[in-house]
Amino acid sequence: MCVLECECEGTAVRFRLTHTYVLAMALFRFLPIFQSKSRLANLAHEYGKVDGKIATVGITDFAQAALGDIVFVDLPEVGDEFEKGDSFGSVESVKAASDVYAPISGTITEINEVLGDEPGMVNSHAESDAWFVKIEMDDEGELDDLMDAGAYKEHCEKEAH
Repeated sequence: MCVLECECEGTAVRFRLTHTYVLAMALFRFLPIFQSKSRLANLAHEYGKVDGKIATVGITDFAQAALGDIVFVDLPEVGDEFEKGDSFGSVESVKAASDVYAPISGTITEINEVLGDEPGMVNSHAESDAWFVKIEMDDEGELDDLMDAGAYKEHCEKEAH
């Protein structure tokens, strides 16, 4: 038997499971709840997935769908510094070109070089493998201005109508 205990947003959750499959299904069901504290988005459809002082930044699935087939991604260089709201790159699709804005202030520590050769990966993996940059945050307090998963979903639903 396996017991899984965790706390999510102040609520204790306890699973008593007898099979690995059941454990996997329980984690799959509750994983979005756990991720919501680490994945945040802004009104311009950039997300930041936070791990310590590093935010992995890219465009949301909603943004890539609106742009259509991505054909080019322009990214900054490691060491570049940006203020929250600054344009740090751009995305070009068959339909349009769009600037990409920093959801938080900080210094670029890594760029996703794969996107130079495979920009279309943004269409299939926007919020996972097709991240754009990693930023060491200057002020973690800026995260308070971003939307959590629920608020972002509501924002997208309003914007779609």
